[in-house]
Amino acid sequence: MSSEAARQGLEIRTEVLGAEYVARSATATTEFRRPLLELVTEFGWGSVWSRPGLDRRSRSLVTVAAMAALRHQGELAVHVRGAVGAGVTAEEIQEVLLQMGVYCGAPTAAEALGTAEAVLVELGALDGDR
Repeated sequence: MSSEAARQGLEIRTEVLGAEYVARSATATTEFRRPLLELVTEFGWGSVWSRPGLDRRSRSLVTVAAMAALRHQGELAVHVRGAVGAGVTAEEIQEVLLQMGVYCGAPTAAEALGTAEAVLVELGALDGDR
């Protein structure tokens, strides 16, 4: 990755998801999957996340809703962590997932809330009040 967008994408991805996650992801990828990682870093993170139209908190909330709606629980967990790092509260994440559930269905919302709750408890952003 040599373009300015790729450099900026890696920087933003690292700020949002954390250096440990980004390093682990780079190490875990294979040569076969590496082009996708580079594409997502350059265009997703470098060209879209860097745009001035939305702040990081808003982009994080949109991404949480999208990952929940698509039922990508692993990516949802990653982006819940990123959202908390961007200053999003547990209550805001809960509200986004409830809103998403109206349009995507209760089973999708239930699954997403469970994933988000586990991450939030792990981060100390929510009491595990079972």
